[in-house]
Amino acid sequence: MPARKKTISLPVLALRGLMVFPHMVLHFDVGRNKSVAALEQAMMEGQQIFLVAQKDAEVDDPGVEELCRVGTIAAIKQVMNLPGDNLRVLVEGERRGVLQSITQEEPYLQGTIRPDDARFDGDEVELQALVRATQEFFETYAKTSLRVSQETVNSVKDVDAADQIADIIAANILTRMEDRQQILEELDVKRRLESLCAILARETELAGVEKQVQARIKKQIEKNQKDYYLREQIKAIQTELGDTEATDTDDLRERMEKTPLNEEARQKCEKELERLARMAPGTPEVGVSRTYIEWILDMPWGQTTADNLDLKRARKVLAQDHYGLEKVKERIVEYLAVLRMKQDMKGPILCFVGPPGVGKTSIVRAIAKAVGRKFVQMSLGGVRDEAEIRGHRRTYIGAIPGRIIAGIKQAGTMNPVFLFDEIDKMSHDMRGDPASALLEVLDAEQNENFRDHYMELPFDLSKVMFITTANSVDTIPGPLLDRMEIIEVPSYTEEEKLQIAKRHLLPKQIEAHGLQSRSVKISDRVMRSLIEGYTREAGVRTLERTVAKVVRKAAVTMLDTDVAEVTVTPAKLKEYLGAVRYIREMPEKEPRIGVVNGLAYTAVGGEMLEVECAVMPGKGSLQLTGQLGDVMKESAEAAFTWVRAHSADLGLKDDFYKDKDIHIHVPEGAVPKDGPSAGVTMVTALTSVLTGVPVRQDVAMTGEITLRGRVLPIGGLKEKTLAAYRAGIRTLLIPKENVKDLEEIPPHVLSQFRVVAAEKIDDVLTTALVTMPGKEKNSGNQDG
Repeated sequence: MPARKKTISLPVLALRGLMVFPHMVLHFDVGRNKSVAALEQAMMEGQQIFLVAQKDAEVDDPGVEELCRVGTIAAIKQVMNLPGDNLRVLVEGERRGVLQSITQEEPYLQGTIRPDDARFDGDEVELQALVRATQEFFETYAKTSLRVSQETVNSVKDVDAADQIADIIAANILTRMEDRQQILEELDVKRRLESLCAILARETELAGVEKQVQARIKKQIEKNQKDYYLREQIKAIQTELGDTEATDTDDLRERMEKTPLNEEARQKCEKELERLARMAPGTPEVGVSRTYIEWILDMPWGQTTADNLDLKRARKVLAQDHYGLEKVKERIVEYLAVLRMKQDMKGPILCFVGPPGVGKTSIVRAIAKAVGRKFVQMSLGGVRDEAEIRGHRRTYIGAIPGRIIAGIKQAGTMNPVFLFDEIDKMSHDMRGDPASALLEVLDAEQNENFRDHYMELPFDLSKVMFITTANSVDTIPGPLLDRMEIIEVPSYTEEEKLQIAKRHLLPKQIEAHGLQSRSVKISDRVMRSLIEGYTREAGVRTLERTVAKVVRKAAVTMLDTDVAEVTVTPAKLKEYLGAVRYIREMPEKEPRIGVVNGLAYTAVGGEMLEVECAVMPGKGSLQLTGQLGDVMKESAEAAFTWVRAHSADLGLKDDFYKDKDIHIHVPEGAVPKDGPSAGVTMVTALTSVLTGVPVRQDVAMTGEITLRGRVLPIGGLKEKTLAAYRAGIRTLLIPKENVKDLEEIPPHVLSQFRVVAAEKIDDVLTTALVTMPGKEKNSGNQDG
């Protein structure tokens, strides 16, 4: 009689819809209180637990009658805490076990388990034959079914042990819990293999039937597709015969036939139309595909507006709303003249550069009106996404074309006037560099095949007249700047502002406020007072707002006093606008030591800039104040070096600076200043204060200096000259190389000056100082 097998006591964990075989590693989640407690107890007692399937997976608290008889004794490899007091456990099956009894039900199941190993009492040859038969059944099933991976097939081939092969196949292949439990409960290896062969034979037959069903379904789907294609053909025939109305796809195809697309666009459109026709109605892809086709067909392929090349009309339109801006108007007239001679000329790339408010954007609108083209505006201020220029690729949800293609579609022609406003305000980040994306757009040699990321088609932009505006070219990348023709739009003179206010701003504001024409009258003298005393800008925006305020106040006066007209007098101007905001300091009449009138070019136009210099006993230091930039500080140092180098010529001692401290100050101290054009001013101030020779106060100067005493050219001469004109200066001292720029200055302004062209610093000192210092000067005058 065989010896009775030893039993062991282990925590019992009931599994729902899950089974663990010996030699199998598996992880699963544990959430029931009893299961968690059993797991924790097992971890404390030796990390062994008995895993057994429950017969009904719906039972939440199974007793012994709801548990299967045979399970698996498993080793716990890992336990992880999950949210909600759940655990994730990794176990490895070790051996089969038979549940003898449940010895404890609370707080967890504890049972008496009889371990049981595989056994086989028959012939070894018979066992090998069963193993081979099992493998053949498995291979047949694997070929028939599509559910067996190649890794599983290889893992079964590598197993030689007869008691393991059935467990591996059952664990990886069998899906029914009854079949798996049958293999697990069979302790005899021979009967276990026989049962598995029977199950595999049944599953192979089912897999074959399933394959036939799938083939029939596939054939049916193909038939449906064929039927759909035939129905579409019938629909097309009916359309040709006039028996039915054309479908949406047919409408798009008809539009495509009438649109003069290029070859690539036609092929792309036809391909997308065929794809759209095959789509099932109602799918989201239908809308995406249809939108793309409509974008292609909505573009103005081959459509252009006829240019109005009447030069007289163009000049009239340009002068109608804009006073001045002669260079801009002249360039547009040149373009029209050449276009009249050569019809296929590519559009120019113009860049209007000037201070804010001088009319850059509005003149572009006037250009479009003069030429007779559609106008499109795109503001680039703050744009930092390349997709704004080139569009999004269609792989993204909600993709749209870039604003260039959208603007061309909006214009409805291939030759609009396209304005890129504030091109110097673009930025870039991780989303790309819009300035680099514009390189192709603003290159006449490349833009005839511009490709938007959304459209993915070449579109001709060579007929577009691109115009850009900027306040400064400093922040525009070099390659982009190289593609544009720069046209300077200077700040307005006082006379130009007066004419603009009289001809345009005042009538415009009277109309905008609902008043009768000429009901508000402002004389030239009062308007000048308004311009000088209440505005300080390069353009006319503040002037327009100020005129609007005067018109509003005048409207109140009309209603209060019941009058039809109001004439704005100086007293009324002060009543309406308050005290004068800006007072222009006039230069002193008498010559002064160490005080020189310089000229500066600022964002609000030209300004007169006094440079003051004082000398005092000290140790030879040079102090600079007035919020000077690095370039202006270097100009002061260069000026001091020139004076030291020419001390003998100026009648100074060689070591004059060793016991003196020199202080140069540029009012107004709260306003930052920079630039090299104050070099001659500082040399004159230093020479005057060190030699004691006064400086004429009716002289204003500008120019950069070198250590050799050469006077170099400067920029902004027109604005600086106007500032000297407003200040009542009579002698204007400029670099000799800037003489050519005098042509830009209005004749009535230039006629008020004696212009001195300086080539060397000696020319400056001779003109600005009362007398020219020399070696014969008494050293007693040198302290100033």
